[in-house]
Amino acid sequence: MKSESRQLTPAEFARRVLDWFDAHGRTQLPWQENPTPYRVWVSEIMLQQTQAATVIPYYQRFMARFPDLPALAAAELDEVLRLWAGLGYYARARHLRQTAQRLRDQYGSAMPLDSAILQKLPGIGRSTAGAILALAGGQRQPILDGNVKRVLVRFAAVDGWPGQTQVLAELWALADRYTPVERVAEYTQAIMDLGALVCTPRRPHCQVCPLAKDCVAHAEGRELELPTPKPRRELPVRAVRMLLLSAGEQILLERRPPVGIWGGLWSLPECPLEVDVADWCRERLGLTVRVEPAWRTFRHTFSHFHLEITPTPAQVVEQGGVVMEGERFVWYNSRRFDDRGMAAPVRRLLAALTDEL
Repeated sequence: MKSESRQLTPAEFARRVLDWFDAHGRTQLPWQENPTPYRVWVSEIMLQQTQAATVIPYYQRFMARFPDLPALAAAELDEVLRLWAGLGYYARARHLRQTAQRLRDQYGSAMPLDSAILQKLPGIGRSTAGAILALAGGQRQPILDGNVKRVLVRFAAVDGWPGQTQVLAELWALADRYTPVERVAEYTQAIMDLGALVCTPRRPHCQVCPLAKDCVAHAEGRELELPTPKPRRELPVRAVRMLLLSAGEQILLERRPPVGIWGGLWSLPECPLEVDVADWCRERLGLTVRVEPAWRTFRHTFSHFHLEITPTPAQVVEQGGVVMEGERFVWYNSRRFDDRGMAAPVRRLLAALTDEL
C-alpha cells in the first residue's frame, strides 16, 4: 500500500515543521487574532475546500456582523446566506447557524471543548473538531484537512485515494503520531501552512521543505503522483430553465428548499425545458405572461454534477393570485438594496435583467 517510510522520530518531525513555521509560517491571518473557539470554528468551516486568500474578506465581514456565538444564533438565515454568497457549499452556512442555535440552547452559548461532543454538531467532523480544540484550546488533537493529508501522503508515500477508508485510517494514524504535546496550536497551524505554501498540489517547493530529505515521495520522484487522485467519473448533466418573470421593475424570486443545492437561498422559479412556459406559469404560479426569447444557455458546475441553465425572460401581464409574498415567493426590486441570500449565478442574472428593464 505504501513504500517503506524513512525513519524520522515524531519529535524531530514536529521540530522541523515548527522551526520552518517560526521562520516562514502565516501569523497574521485574521482568525489568529484572539483565537476563541467561536472564531476558530467559523474560520475552519469557511476554509473547508476554500483557500485562505478567498476566505479572509468573507471572514472579516462575517465577524463584523456576528462577533460572537449569540449573535449568529439569533440571525435570520437570509442574512447568514447573504454574507456567505460566493463562497459556495452553502450547507456550511446553514450548519453554522444550526450549530450556533444548538450551542445557545443546550450549552449556554459556550462551545464544549470535547471532541466527541463537537463531532455530534452539524458540519463538524473529526478534523474540524481537532482544529478547534488545538488552535483555541491547546489540546493535543490531530487534524487531517486537505493540506495535511497531502503532506503526510507524500512524506510516507501512502498510495491510494485518501477518501478510501483504509487509506484515511492510515493517514489519521500518521497525523496522531506526529502531533506533539508542546506548542500544539502552533504545530497545527504549521502543518496546514506547510501544505498550503510549500507542499502544494501541482508545483511543490521541495527545495525549501523542512521534511524533504526524509520524504519518500521526494526521494522516489513521485511528488506529482501523490496523493492518488479520486477515481474519475463523468459528472452528470442536468438542464433547467430559470424564469426571469418581471412586473415593471419587480422580479419574482422563489426560496429554494432548505436542503439540496443552494438550500435556503432565494432563486428564480425553475421549470423543465420541454414545457410551455406560458402554460406552466399560468398553472403553477397563477400568472399570465408574455414569453420573450431565451438567453444563451450557460453551465454552472457543482462538485457532483453540471447544471445547464437556460434563462428565459417573460413579462407578467396579469396576476391570478397564486403567487403571494411570504415564505416561498417574493417580488424583488433589484434597483433597491436587499440583503437576501442568493447564489452568484442568480445574482448575475438579476443584474443583467435589471439593466434591460
